[in-house]
Amino acid sequence: MGKQKIRRVEKPWGYELIWAETKDYVGKILHINKGHKLSLQYHKIKEETIFVSSGKMLFIFEDEAGHLKEIPLNAGEAHHIPTGKKHRMIAVEDCDIFEVSTPHLDDVVRLEDGYGRS
Repeated sequence: MGKQKIRRVEKPWGYELIWAETKDYVGKILHINKGHKLSLQYHKIKEETIFVSSGKMLFIFEDEAGHLKEIPLNAGEAHHIPTGKKHRMIAVEDCDIFEVSTPHLDDVVRLEDGYGRS
């Protein structure tokens, strides 16, 4: 208990601030620089929900029928990402995204990446 250490993780698209990490959940702030995008990815175990705190982004997600859809997400909007569903975030403006998830930080299957990561 007590004051929580915040861990900063540099990313090619910006950075993550991990502000909560327990055996049951993780809380992050993703800062995505304008014009950058995260990998098109999915998770085998991890489940997450995102909340756009500031900025605007395009959110690409796999719907129930298995089709990729693209929607704008603005400050004050949230989206749930179930396990196994493909998704990607693209910053239209600098964005700060709050993410809460299960604690599986390394559970990333990248399908497409603009930064040469596998």
